[in-house]
Order: sequence, then C-alpha cells, then structure tokens
Amino acid sequence: MNMTTQDNGLGWLGIVRLGLVQTALGAIVVLTTSTMNRVMVVELALPAMLPGALVALHYAVQMLRPRLGYGSDVGGRRTPWIIGGMALLALGGLGASAATALMGSHLAAGVALAVLSFLVIGVGVGAAGTSLLTLLAKQVAPGRRGAAATIVWMMMIVGFIITAATVGHFLDPFTPLRLVAITACVSATAFLLTLVAVRGIEARRDSAATGGASVAARVPDGSTQPFRAALTEVWADPKARRFTIFVFMSMLAYSAQDLILEPFAGMVFGYTPGESTKLAGLQNGGVLLGMLVVAVATTLGRRGRRFGSLAAWTVGGCISSAVALALLVVGGHAGGDWPLKPTVFFLGASNGAFAVAAIGSMMALAGDGQPSREGIRMGLWGASQAIAFGAGGFVGAVLSDAIRALSGSVVTGYTTVFAIEAVLFIAAAVLAGRIGMAANAAAAATRDQTRRTGADAGSGFKAGLAPGLNGR
Repeated sequence: MNMTTQDNGLGWLGIVRLGLVQTALGAIVVLTTSTMNRVMVVELALPAMLPGALVALHYAVQMLRPRLGYGSDVGGRRTPWIIGGMALLALGGLGASAATALMGSHLAAGVALAVLSFLVIGVGVGAAGTSLLTLLAKQVAPGRRGAAATIVWMMMIVGFIITAATVGHFLDPFTPLRLVAITACVSATAFLLTLVAVRGIEARRDSAATGGASVAARVPDGSTQPFRAALTEVWADPKARRFTIFVFMSMLAYSAQDLILEPFAGMVFGYTPGESTKLAGLQNGGVLLGMLVVAVATTLGRRGRRFGSLAAWTVGGCISSAVALALLVVGGHAGGDWPLKPTVFFLGASNGAFAVAAIGSMMALAGDGQPSREGIRMGLWGASQAIAFGAGGFVGAVLSDAIRALSGSVVTGYTTVFAIEAVLFIAAAVLAGRIGMAANAAAAATRDQTRRTGADAGSGFKAGLAPGLNGR
C-alpha cells in the first residue's frame, strides 16, 4: 500500500504547494532586480552600471549552489534548506531596500550595504531554489515532471506579476521609507507563505516511503564523503558533465536576446516604445503557451513515449528556437514587410517549450547515478544556469554593439547575435540528443539484465515484479 503511494509520487495539490515557494521567491527577486534597479537609476540618478553589477553579483554567488545542494544531501532533508534559503532571501531583500534608501544620503555606505545584501540574496536564492527542485525531483512521478516544471515556473511568474502590480499601487507617492516598508511586508509575507507551503510535506512523503520509519534514522549512502570528493565524483559522470554543458549553452542562447530584442524592433522595424513593449508581452504569451503544451503533452501523452518524452521536447524546443532565431535573421535583412510579431510569438513558444522540458529533464536526471547526490547534481546545473543567465544578456548586448561598430550596420549587429544564438541552440540540441540516447541505451541494458537475471533464476514472478516497483 505504501509502495503505491510512493509510485504515484507527489499529488497535484502538493506540487502546487511547492510552487508557492517559487511564487514567494519571485515576489522578492522582482523587487530587487526590477523596482530597486529603477529607483537607483531614475530617482537617485545613479549610473545604470551599479544595479547591473549588483544583479550580476547575485548571479555570480550562485556558483555556491553545488555546495548548498551537497549540504541538503548530507542531512537527507530539503525543507530546512528551503526555509533557511527563503529567510536569507527575505533578509537580503530588506537589506537591499534599506541600502537603496541609504544611497540617497550616504552613497558609499548604501553601496556597501547593497553589496552585502545582494550576496545574501544570491545565497538565499541558491539554497531555496536548489533544494526545492531537488525535492520535486525526488517526489514527483516521472509522468508528472513536465507539468510540475510548468506549474512551478508559472507560479514564479505569478509572483512577479502580483508583486509588481501591488507594489506599484502602494509605492506612489515614492519615498525611500515607503520602499523599505513595502519590501518588509513583501519579504515577511513571502517567508510565511513558504512556511505554510512546505509544512509537513516532506515528512509525510518520507513516512509513506519508509512505511512509517523515522526519517532521522536513515543516513544517505555516501553522505559523509567530503564535498570536493563528491563534486569530483559527480563531474566524472559523463551524463552529468554533458548536461551541465548543455544547460550552460542553451541558457546562454536563451538569455542573450533579453536586452536586444526590443531595440532590434525599434531600430530595424521602427517600433515605438509602446509597440516594442507590447511585442515583449506577445513573446511572453508565447512562452506561457509553449510551457502549457509541454505540460499537457508529457502528462497525457505518457503512453506515446515519443510524444510525451521530456527529452524529445527538450531537443525539439532547442531546434524550434534555432529556427525562430534564423527567421529573425532573415526578417532583419528583409525589412519592414516581415511578419515580426508572429516570428517573435513563435520564438517565445519555442523558448517556453524548451525551458520547461529542460527543467523537467533536470528533475529526471537529478536522481540518476550515485545515491544521495541529487542535491549536488541539481546545484551544479543550477549554478550553470545562473552563470549563463547572468552573462547572456550582457554578452548579447556588448556583442551586438561591437559588431555594429565594426560593420557599420545596425541590422548586421543584431542579426549576427541572433545567428550565434541559433548555432548555440543547435549545438545544445545535439548534446541533449546524445544524453537522451545514452540514457535510453542504459535503460535498455538494465531491462535486458533484469530479464536475464529473472530467466537464470527461473523466476518469472521476480522478472515481472521489477517493472512494477519502478512505477512502469
């Protein structure tokens, strides 16, 4: 009976509850990377380089994700790390708002406090985000991983939207003290929401999986191995290493367009600021559609393994994204008659499908290999993603400016970057395909070995029972 509970994995309500953690995380992050960014540049008239460097700092410190994931592996539980990470994030967000307010009167002290606060924010995001995805990877059934990835991602976007709308309403008329007060309310609410979301969820699942045995009495295999040795062991796994490179390449291509797509629409197609903003909204609508399609396909299409395969959607999303970027290259040289809006919507849908399938694949691969290494694997991939996101927008913008200066052509500057992104996506698709083929070959070998073992033992019952225990 308990085995059935475990095989079914975490229910939809439990997945939504954990998605609330992403909502809380998104609520604080959007304040620090968007609202405070604007206040520093507009209200305080500071160089845009300052908030840009602070945001980059919060990404850079997420290189600690593997170490944070290892910590949760050693303890065998993820919820304390989620709660601790959200506590740090809430404190960091509050500190960032206080630093922003302080910059108006004491710039040096405000910047120093901001640096410390954004370091804390990065550690908090890394601890909470890595442990949340690891918990989902361990407790969500394979057939629901695509939908689970979509749910938690979309709930993070909901956190962005709700916070932006609410804070925008209460922040006017602006004062530094009002910013600090609102940030304190958002941070406290986000932390309380996290406590409610994770309360008891891991304990109940562990109890069901162990038949009521104490979780504290179970020590994960190999959990006492030093961090450096554990990281070396994970990196030595070809599949984990290739997937790390895949995540970096694909996410770099995914994020390199962030800062240049709207300027491209304005300078090449003559879009006004309002029209280019609407274009960005159209792209985000495509992202949501792509995510929903993958969620439905991987949940309802489980019997048709090709159609419902996260690996197939990951590869397909990369190829589709490359095609969309190639169309932008053609459109840039074709000029004003090119259907830019459908192209950008197609790009958004392709990116959304790829992104959520990649996260689902990440969850599927986290438990593959040496036991009790799920957190360190997820941390390694999370660090790769964070570095790519932190570098992508900056690299794309700098590269487009440099090529435009060398070539003397605005169109060439933008389209060259789009072309490089397309090549990165194709390379990522090839790498993802190889990872998928290797995984399929290993699974087939395991099934063959199981059948041979069953035949040698003369036990048809044992051979027939093994697939059922694995939830297939």
